[in-house]
Amino acid sequence: MFPTRAVAQFKKYKCPRMKSHRMAQMGEKYYQAKDYTKWDLVCDNAWKTPFTVTIFFFGVLSGSFLSGIISDRYGRRFIFFATLALQTVFSILQAAANSWELFCALYFIVGMGQIANYCAAFILGSELLIRNVRINFASLGVSMCYAIGYTALPMFAWFIRSWRILLIALSIPGFLYIPLWWYIPESPRWLLSQGRVKEAEDIIRAAARKNGITPPDVIFKPEDCEQLMENKESQRLYTWLDLIKTTNIRNITLISIIIWIVISMTYYGMSLNTPNMDGDPYFNCLVAASSEFLGYGSIWLFIRYTPRRFTLPFTMILSGTLLLIIKFIPQDMHALSLTLVMIGKTGVTGAFGFLYLYGTELFPTVVRNMALGATSMASRVGSTVSPYIAYMGTYNKILPYILMGGTTVIAGVLSLLLPETKGEQLPEFINQVKPLRCMGTNRASRDGQRQKGNAQVGNKVNNIQE
Repeated sequence: MFPTRAVAQFKKYKCPRMKSHRMAQMGEKYYQAKDYTKWDLVCDNAWKTPFTVTIFFFGVLSGSFLSGIISDRYGRRFIFFATLALQTVFSILQAAANSWELFCALYFIVGMGQIANYCAAFILGSELLIRNVRINFASLGVSMCYAIGYTALPMFAWFIRSWRILLIALSIPGFLYIPLWWYIPESPRWLLSQGRVKEAEDIIRAAARKNGITPPDVIFKPEDCEQLMENKESQRLYTWLDLIKTTNIRNITLISIIIWIVISMTYYGMSLNTPNMDGDPYFNCLVAASSEFLGYGSIWLFIRYTPRRFTLPFTMILSGTLLLIIKFIPQDMHALSLTLVMIGKTGVTGAFGFLYLYGTELFPTVVRNMALGATSMASRVGSTVSPYIAYMGTYNKILPYILMGGTTVIAGVLSLLLPETKGEQLPEFINQVKPLRCMGTNRASRDGQRQKGNAQVGNKVNNIQE
């Protein structure tokens, strides 16, 4: 929200003597950020600027932990709209904040609502759509819509220089979602898991009528529903400890956590570091946002035509290497530096989107949601650190790229150990998890024969949905 670059340049001067005049000159060239001096966010209190963003990511961390629990209990649709309302209302209240402390408290709540809203929408869409559309929705639909919003941000900010008015303008579109409450249905899969068979049937019949299809008289047979509830009651309760129970899943979990942390730190660090780059910050942000389209589009092609073990290491090692090369670019070659940064961000963006798909294929069904939640939560460690990575750029413009590039290359090399999953059956149980590539495959083959999943009810739901 505030110009970190202006703060860094202001610190070159004696703060007590030139505080108001110098800050006004530097900040108002691109922004209307008078609250910097009003809230005393300079000099000895300059640490509050990156800490503000860190508080937001702490809210995201809390929301990541709670979103899965509350959406499993109260339903995807209700949580989607409830958290959307939470995010919209508190964003507007944030624009009226009269102190830094209040701004941060509201920002924490906005972070919780934002990630909970995103997760609920992602799960709801994945459970409503058929198999073919589901892959495109997860790999392109959500990502491209995010990129569109990211691209719109610098355009809005160019015309609305006051951060308060900008925040209100960005929050108002949330009210446009209100009519969708009567259009978007609840997930039939969630309703079935709660034993609400009649409601699930009504939603499926309504969808069939809209598609011009005559539904069968009986969609879910009583024996199917009874089997579903029996399986649910007799199902073993898995815990977080199961993610480190065996050697194979423990290795996959630890490596995935490291990769998630590094990619999250690099992605958000590069996004937050755009004000520190040479040139117009609005143009730099627009170019960075535009690279999202290329990143998500290219990763979609990689998903279709290349092995998983090639996609993730290639994008990460390429991105990290380009960031490290920036150190050797002369300072007067701004265009070349910007090009390397944006290509690097494109690769990191694609890797970020790819991790969701790769994670669903690496972990077994019995702990898949829990594993994705754990790795996603771990990624928030990287995002909470990213504001300080960007803040280093106010003192040394090259240092953030060295840190992000070096860690990304190391994580990319580490990802070479992960097993190949493309075109293979998803593991159902923990003992079917594949070993790391350096540990051979014979043990996995033996373990895979020990236990087979019983997925009759799940197949029934899939067939009806198709």
